[in-house]
Amino acid sequence: MTETVALKIVQRIATELNVQPRQVAATVQLLDEGSTVPFIARYRKEVTGNLDDTQLRNLEERLIHLRELEDRRATIVQSIDEQGKLTPELRAAIEGADSKQVLEDLYLPYKPKRRTRAQIAREAGLQPLADALLVDPTLDPQTEAVRYVDAEKGVADIKAALDGARDILSEQFGETVEILGKVRDYLFKQGSVISTVVEGKETEEGEKFRDYYDYSETIRTVPSHRALALFRGRNAGVLMVKLGLGEELDAQVPHPGEALIARHVGIANQGRPADKWLSDVCCWCWRVKVQPNIENDLLTNLREEAEAEAIRVFARNLKDLLLAAPAGPKAVIGLDPGMRTGVKVAVVDRTGKLLATDVIYPHEPRRDWDGSLAKLAWIAAQTQAELISIGNGTASRETDKLASELIAKHPELKLQKIVVSEAGASIYSASELASKEFPDLDVTLRGAVSIARRLQDPLAELVKIDPKAIGVGQYQHDVNQRDLARSLDAVVEDCVNAVGVDANTVSVALLARVSGLNATLARNIVDFRDVNGPFASRDQLKKVPCLGDKTFEQAAGFLRINNGVNPLDRSSVHPEAYPVVERILAKIKKHAADVMGKREALAGLSPAEFVDERFGLPTVRDILAELEKPGRDPRPEFKTATFRDGVEKLSDLTPGMILEGVVTNVAAFGAFVDIGVHQDGLMHVSAMSTKFIKDPHEVVKAGQVVKVKVLETDVKRQRIALTMRLDDDFAADRGQAQQAVRRARPPWRRGRRGQCPRCPG
Repeated sequence: MTETVALKIVQRIATELNVQPRQVAATVQLLDEGSTVPFIARYRKEVTGNLDDTQLRNLEERLIHLRELEDRRATIVQSIDEQGKLTPELRAAIEGADSKQVLEDLYLPYKPKRRTRAQIAREAGLQPLADALLVDPTLDPQTEAVRYVDAEKGVADIKAALDGARDILSEQFGETVEILGKVRDYLFKQGSVISTVVEGKETEEGEKFRDYYDYSETIRTVPSHRALALFRGRNAGVLMVKLGLGEELDAQVPHPGEALIARHVGIANQGRPADKWLSDVCCWCWRVKVQPNIENDLLTNLREEAEAEAIRVFARNLKDLLLAAPAGPKAVIGLDPGMRTGVKVAVVDRTGKLLATDVIYPHEPRRDWDGSLAKLAWIAAQTQAELISIGNGTASRETDKLASELIAKHPELKLQKIVVSEAGASIYSASELASKEFPDLDVTLRGAVSIARRLQDPLAELVKIDPKAIGVGQYQHDVNQRDLARSLDAVVEDCVNAVGVDANTVSVALLARVSGLNATLARNIVDFRDVNGPFASRDQLKKVPCLGDKTFEQAAGFLRINNGVNPLDRSSVHPEAYPVVERILAKIKKHAADVMGKREALAGLSPAEFVDERFGLPTVRDILAELEKPGRDPRPEFKTATFRDGVEKLSDLTPGMILEGVVTNVAAFGAFVDIGVHQDGLMHVSAMSTKFIKDPHEVVKAGQVVKVKVLETDVKRQRIALTMRLDDDFAADRGQAQQAVRRARPPWRRGRRGQCPRCPG
């Protein structure tokens, strides 16, 4: 990539992100040198001009996209040049194209393709006929076409000659960049997405798509969740989805798309001999060349934008879930509920080490309730457990009731119970990582271990699971899997490094997500630790095989050494900045251990006094803040939701009931809340606040404990409508919610579709 292209990319990103080009250029250089976003965000603030992690992630995404665009641009230029058709004007147009769509429009006439009808017509010598009729509409098409009839060239009669000329002009018009751009813009503003049910698919299987059996909405207003639902219905064979492009207009009036084509090429019906034929050419061009391509383009763009939004929602929910409050170092009994197969039990100690496993059968068909209570009480006493973690799957409420009775009958155990999401636990159970961690443990019991540990530290446990399997997104299986994986991996990396890890206790799975490390280096660190004992200092990490200076630079600040020889090693202060701390300590004449965590010891210090050529004011301020609160955890305080007794299934709910629940997922249209009835309720965005809310994330996040009111239930479709507007009049509140979820129907008149009566042939 040339220096000029690189500068162009830098300037464009700077404009899009509203930052200085020098900030972008410096960040790009750091990324190209192998620095990670967490490292740059925390330890290179002076270099980037204090860009935060969100800005850096956006910058990184745009850099990848624009570099891919430049690679495509170079490929197109090379292809056209090899054909000998690259004029200075065309090169300038390609170099100036600012989007992939415009780039592909420019390439369309030169893109290698199968032999077309227009090419056959040109080979038959019909180009002059097409040009003559376009330039001079006063010519009579029938009279002119006679001169080109030649059976040996495949032009059998006048009709064949005119059809060939039509094909030539249609291809010419349909591959003109300006025409495609104008038509695409017009249809984006005026076109509608229309869906109908496929005949015979109004079955129970297709019931979930019932809202889209007869649906229409302008393409520019379709939200991402509805777009993805439409495409899923189409892929499932339940829905027919197309773009409404004005077919319902009067068949005798030119379609707006045809009119745009005619206007651009200067065709107007003034009663001249060739005007009717040229108008028919525009009609043919629209139906055969432009309409199918534009419809495909617009629906593809709709899908891609919807996927991008879905990925952003998934990433945000995943971040909230990973940074959920940890219960901390407490012994936990994990219960993986089940009916016929029993409730799987696993107990872990304060460090997450597995102590015991068992299976109890409190539910039907075996129904050993008293025996299960006795066994759990004995296990809790023997292991000194403090918490009970209950998976929220099948038989969750029944198992929660068992735990409640255990706590009531044995207050001396001082137990607390919490229902947690078990999403991904079964994936972990059958994974290679789980088999290595518990080679002799039954697969079903590994899930109970995961349920117990994710209460202690959600981040440490959930990183062992493929982020896509955690289930906090919308339509995650329908979106671009490469983009989804890249986005979710970035979220996991950011979360792990925001919290930091204890190098002497961290698992390989968590360690592999630390800035600069990978699975191989993580395994090397753990193996070195197992052989040589706990690390005494960060500097000792340099002795780990294959861990070089660059890797140490990227990782060291996020690896904590608790109880090491240097107190600074348990903080987020990077080893490269230790000299700054030494100058601070020399100034106040104290040791590190005497000031860490003691704000008063640092009172009165001016950060500017310790700035030097390498470390600027942002870094010095971060150092002082870290000395005041070393190793601080950005995650919130641990809280739990309490489900109401007697509300265990959907039929137990009544409108107006106020309950406590946990937000399990946040989508573009609202949030799903677990209220303890095996079916999450939907809280539409309009039911979250009395104020206008555009993004549900403004109000709630995954894992948050909320109070909600039941608006209505639909037992047949297993749906629950909820609201956080607890003080509203119930009847009015319910009516507003019903109105919000009702699908809007823009005034798009439907009419006869199919063959256009004005098109010849």
